Amino acid sequence: MGDHTESIQVQFDPAVTTYRKMLDVFWNGHDPTAPMNRQYLSSIFYHSDEQLRAVEETREEHQKSLHKNIITRVKKLDTFYDAEDYHQKYQLNQMAPEVFDLLSLTTGAAIKDSSAAARLNGYISGYGTEDDFEREWEGFGIEDDDVKATIGMRCAAPSERACLLS
Repeated sequence: MGDHTESIQVQFDPAVTTYRKMLDVFWNGHDPTAPMNRQYLSSIFYHSDEQLRAVEETREEHQKSLHKNIITRVKKLDTFYDAEDYHQKYQLNQMAPEVFDLLSLTTGAAIKDSSAAARLNGYISGYGTEDDFEREWEGFGIEDDDVKATIGMRCAAPSERACLLS
């Protein structure tokens, strides 16, 4: 268990957002000075020299606002391993597992690759705003008011996370 670092791999469209903006969310979304064990260590795995430069520049900028040194590990990505199926969309699976059936997601791979499940998992975890959730809900194609209420209540709850995505 202790020979890995839990992480996510983000795919993004540079026409919609920039790598630097995502790094700003990363630096502001947690305490990069907090010592952690290897499993939960603050880390960035970069893909290119250009990404490495952006990481180093934003780390230096963010460091100026802190009183302790950033200890985030920065390392070139070798291999990314997906988490086990039971970890995929974890909060959604714990709080509204019926969503997977409503979205016709029957395999771990389908759940992992589903943008709709990822968005709903984010909302149920307290990320995003209630207005964003309401705008997106119809596009998910789920006709279940109980599920909408379960996820929407979590989204409407005050959260420091929501302001990161605004």
